[in-house]
Order: sequence, then C-alpha cells, then structure tokens
Amino acid sequence: MSSISAGRTALRAARRVVVKIGTNALTNATGRFNRTHFDALGRDLLWAAQGRELVVVSSGAIALGVERLGLPGRPKDIPGKQACAAVGQSRLMQAYEETFSGAGRAVAQVLLTHEDVQDRRRYLNVKHALERLLAAGVVPVINENDTVSVDELKFGDNDTLAGLVAGVVEAEALVLLSDVEGLYTGDPRRDETAELMLAVERVTPEVLALAGGTTSGVGTGGMATKVRAAARATESGIRCVITSGAVPGRLRAVLEGERVGTLFEPTGNRRSARAAWIAHALRPRGKLTVDAGAREAIVTGKRSLLPSGVRGVEGDFGRGDPVDLADESGAVFARGLATYEAAELRRIAGRRTADIEAVLGYRYLDEAVHRDDLAVL
Repeated sequence: MSSISAGRTALRAARRVVVKIGTNALTNATGRFNRTHFDALGRDLLWAAQGRELVVVSSGAIALGVERLGLPGRPKDIPGKQACAAVGQSRLMQAYEETFSGAGRAVAQVLLTHEDVQDRRRYLNVKHALERLLAAGVVPVINENDTVSVDELKFGDNDTLAGLVAGVVEAEALVLLSDVEGLYTGDPRRDETAELMLAVERVTPEVLALAGGTTSGVGTGGMATKVRAAARATESGIRCVITSGAVPGRLRAVLEGERVGTLFEPTGNRRSARAAWIAHALRPRGKLTVDAGAREAIVTGKRSLLPSGVRGVEGDFGRGDPVDLADESGAVFARGLATYEAAELRRIAGRRTADIEAVLGYRYLDEAVHRDDLAVL
C-alpha cells in the first residue's frame, strides 16, 4: 500500500475530527448566505458526527452580519467588523442549531481569542470545556470572538484557529473546507497546466511558495494560511486535508478515504509532540513532591497525579502553569500543568479526591495534574 493510500485509509479511522468551514464555503458569489449550500454542508456534518467526536470551526459571522445590516460590503475597520460579528453570530448559530437539532444533536457556541490558547490557564479551561462537551456528544461550533477581538488578540483567520483547536483537542484529523479543491502546482485560475497535489509529505518553503496569497474580499484566509495551519497540525501528529467546501459531499469523501483534496501527512507523533512541548518548551513555575505510589502510578501506570499523592508544594504558580514533579529524594521525573494553583494544592495535598470540595469549597477536577497534561522526563 502506498503512503498516500495508507494516509487516506487512516482518515477513515479518525474518531476525533476538526472541520473548518470558510466564509466562501457558506456564501454565494455576492457574499450572501447560501442556505441551500449550508443545508448540504449540514448533512455532511451530521454524517461525519456519527460514531465520531466532531468539532466545527466556522467562519461566516461577519458576512452574515453584513447581510443582515444591509451593508454594501465587509467593513475594513475593527469596530465595524465587531458590530457585524455581533449581529451575525446569532444567525450563524441558529443555522447550526437547526441543522443538528433535527438529528437530536446538541451544539455549543465557543468564542475564542488568541489569549485563550496563549495563556495556560485559559488554555486548560478551553481544553477541559471542549473535552466535557465532546464526552456529552455535543458538537462545539467555534469561532473567533470578533466582537471583542482587536488586532493584537486576533488569530487573523479561522484556518489558524482551526489548526490551534486541533492541537488543543488532540484531534486525529483536520479538514479545511476551502473555496478551491486543494493545493495546486500553480494558480489554477491563471495556469491551465496547474495540477492538484494529492499529498504533501512535509511543508517546505517551496510548498508555501505554491500557496500564494489571499483570496476574496469576503473571507480573510488564503491558501497560504491554510497550508500554514496544515503545517501546525501535522507537526503535532494530526493528519490534515484541504479540499473544497463548495462541492457537496467533499467532507464525507475525505473521511471515507477517497482521493480528494490535498492530504498533508503528519511529520510528528501526536502524543510525543505534546509531551515534548510540556517537557522542553515550558519553564516550570514550581515543584510538587510526590510519594512513591504516585510516582509509580505516573511513570508505569500512565496515571494522573491525585492530591493524595502530593507530599510537598514549592513555588507560587497558578492554574495551568508548568510544574516539576519530584520524588521524595528530590529527583525530578516528570513535568506537567497544574490543575490547581499553589495555595490550593497546599491545602489539599495528601487529601482524598472526595475531600477537595469540603476543603476548598469548590472542585475544578479530581486531579492535581491530569495525565493528558503530563510528560515523563
């Protein structure tokens, strides 16, 4: 079996999928919301959600706001975009609600700014909230919070946001639905000899050069942003496909392993990439000393660190900050992201999970450091 065939087959087995739907895939040539096409996309999403955990990153709020307010075009100033997003976001979510409620599926609106994934506390809040929604069978519909975003907080486009979200939820596949079929060897709108690239093993400067610049004035992302998002995902071990959202059935075809769009193969391992990020990219803000039983559970059993195993807390760290884990001899053996801040952990150290709420008056999670946020050194 060729590497392309193996990659396509792997997409069929993906059980956690992030799908990004661009503005150009939701609107017609004049930039107006295309309900007929959206309904076709909705059927694809409903099919994809069967037996999978599905996250949707959706553009379209600003365009829908432009339409509702009767504006001649997309505003160029931040306040104008924020106003359009505020009007259009409710219309966008209503469309998704109607699509999924007919099949008995709930949807959840999640609005993010760049700080939500840049700041470790917010990152954990986003991660845990999305995990809880997926566990409940809910389909999160994510968009950038354009109503409050300003230039320094913006992701810049929902392709970048989708790539980041795929990493946050540790997806197995990312599908970017664009207004073009995929990445070509040239610009297909100008070069009749340009051919679709069925697979890209690694995003190189030459591949980025093929991607070119932005597209229409309705959306903000071009092929270059999609390829960069694919590069981010594949470095985290996530398989990615760029294909057309303008053709009904494309999402289903991708997840059935058909040779449509451009497949970007993973260049890293999903688990090791995250472990490397925690182990090497983060500077610890504190240290937790744990007993022998907790160390054994973490190293051998791949378990979380519970408060009952904590014997000492050093440093002044907050929720989501990186901390070293050391045994009682002082040897550091792991690093992870703290679920509770230092003052809270000092109060619940050595106590049972059932005692957390009684001691603190509240409980975030049962773990002091969750196994998904741990890297053994």
